[in-house]
Amino acid sequence: MNSSIFQSKIFRRAALTSAVALGAFGASNSSFAAEATTTSSATVIEPIAITKSVDLIFGKFAPGAGGTVTVATDGSRTATGTILSTSGATPTAAKFDVTGDNDATYSITWTGDAELVHSTDAAQTMVLTRISDLTAGGATTGEVNSGTLSGTGAQSIYLGGELAVGATQVSGTYNGDVIATVEYN
Repeated sequence: MNSSIFQSKIFRRAALTSAVALGAFGASNSSFAAEATTTSSATVIEPIAITKSVDLIFGKFAPGAGGTVTVATDGSRTATGTILSTSGATPTAAKFDVTGDNDATYSITWTGDAELVHSTDAAQTMVLTRISDLTAGGATTGEVNSGTLSGTGAQSIYLGGELAVGATQVSGTYNGDVIATVEYN
């Protein structure tokens, strides 16, 4: 027998055997496959919101020798150097109501006017120092910068303030805006 024909038949048999073996191995390769499934989920939370329910009101007073008028976070009012009047609007601390996702923490940013401006003479001002807390506990200094909503998704922020009153403060109504901005942490 011719050796080249023999080698050619052997080569063909070896190639055919290899192809069959590869086909069998390839078919059995799927038995080594594995898979897993994940469940995808998302939770949409209640957007945080804030509303003002009470304004900060200092009430009426006379400049006296000049000094300060303070409204604490519980709405109580004190003065140094000025003379408080009991007529007119009752002094109150401002109250902001925050709502959102249950038990969520949030930051508080205070902006707005740092002084109250006379309603008809913008050159006449009184410096305002903000005072705030989360309990209406009567704070007379400091500002809160964070809070935690309750299990029902609510909390209140109380804002008082201290006005610097000059001895020659011009009479009239003074106004300014304080802005409380809340954002989830």
